[in-house]
Amino acid sequence: MASIPSKLYSDDVSLLVLLLDTNPFLWTGANTTTTSLPFPSFLNHVLSFLNSILLLNQLNQVVVIATGVNSCDYIYDSSSSLPTTADSSENGRMPMLCSRLLSKLEEFVIEDERLSKDESPEGIVSSLLSGSLSLALCYIQRVFRSGPLHPQPRILCLQGSPDGPEQYVAVMNAIFSAQRSMVPIDSCVIGAQHSAFLQQASYITGGVYLKPQLPDGLFQYLSTVFATDLLSRNFLRLPKPVGVDFRASCFCHKKTIDMGYICSVCLSIFCKHHKKCSTCGSVFGQALGDTTSTDRKRKTPET
Repeated sequence: MASIPSKLYSDDVSLLVLLLDTNPFLWTGANTTTTSLPFPSFLNHVLSFLNSILLLNQLNQVVVIATGVNSCDYIYDSSSSLPTTADSSENGRMPMLCSRLLSKLEEFVIEDERLSKDESPEGIVSSLLSGSLSLALCYIQRVFRSGPLHPQPRILCLQGSPDGPEQYVAVMNAIFSAQRSMVPIDSCVIGAQHSAFLQQASYITGGVYLKPQLPDGLFQYLSTVFATDLLSRNFLRLPKPVGVDFRASCFCHKKTIDMGYICSVCLSIFCKHHKKCSTCGSVFGQALGDTTSTDRKRKTPET
């Protein structure tokens, strides 16, 4: 997209799309991947960070997308939130950003919980990261086509839930779409485990991946690492990930694997040998040569 840089307001004007993890199984301590940071404290850090983004430049824009277990939705958009006398504060004490965001967030959490009543999840439950990434990219593409000028977009994932292997294909499609649109994906993991999905997302799109060692200082991490615009990052030494987990998930059992079989037609990955590709329907033939020493055993379809 070579035409995008010529349409920017300026290099230091940002459009921040924040993906907010609202997974109740994360914040209520229902599994082993929970964070030690309470949800109200987490929201205080996030709201302070969003206010600081809007204060850095009057042209900056902020969009917040809530990521639940069963759904995801827009809960705040600074470009459409025009202050009025009636809603600029609540009881004269709460700023408009906090009031509107918290009100929408409460509605979203109630609706997401209602959707999950019919199902009783077993084991570790992941958030709908693929859906929220898709919403973020759709919003950014709409901004690209909205007029002659737009801010520089970037995505920030505040994720605490574990990765959902069943979302692997959708997440990778979103990552490559962001790379093609030159939209960096920043990742701040607040859970107990690293996220392989977000490690790959930040590495491929040129974003920043960070897992804070002290969750209580989340605002300091956000303001010093993720508040900087893309131009200023060229002059700063931002944290770099020690390693990136590039392992894929198999298409048959949705599990992360180290070795597997790859369909040479559609590149689907399987943890065991199958006679037929479940994705494209290609019939697998005999392997050529010894492939037991390879990381991924490629099978060629019969002609």
